[in-house]
Amino acid sequence: MANTYQLKLGPLTRTLPLIRINPTTTIASFVLLGDAELTAYAADQLAQKLVDVDFDYLVTMESKGIPLAQVLSDQTHHPHFIVLRKSIKDYMQAPRCEDVHAITTSAHQQLVLDGADTTRIRGRKVVIVDDVISSGGSLQTAHDLLTRAGATVVKQLAILAEGAAADRSDIDFLAPLPLFD
Repeated sequence: MANTYQLKLGPLTRTLPLIRINPTTTIASFVLLGDAELTAYAADQLAQKLVDVDFDYLVTMESKGIPLAQVLSDQTHHPHFIVLRKSIKDYMQAPRCEDVHAITTSAHQQLVLDGADTTRIRGRKVVIVDDVISSGGSLQTAHDLLTRAGATVVKQLAILAEGAAADRSDIDFLAPLPLFD
């Protein structure tokens, strides 16, 4: 097996290293952080999927979705977006937490919604946006957390859908990303 995977996204090509994450699964490691060109292209393409969607806020998970949400928020003329953090921060007031299991993280992880953001999204329509959706654990946790906070999730977007996530009908994505044995 090759040590890399060639990802083609529109006119862009990226060489992704293959990383074994457990004895039976290898992933093509996609890291959006620092890739301004790909972030801008992906945000432009995802913005087209939101043209007819009525929403108030974009929501992403810390950390790789942040640059995407920043550019997409700007492109869709939404001056504020929400970040679900991975831990409680001292500045947070009445944070809401949910445990999450993600394929790329072996340690215990959680998603945290600041109480100020809970107030902001209550009764509002939100779009969840992320870089990669794989097992869907983080996405489901985010969806549950936002719903419990009183928001309505109207769309779920990602740049890539990894493995079986590419067969899901509840997310819009730009390209599939295979898993490797």
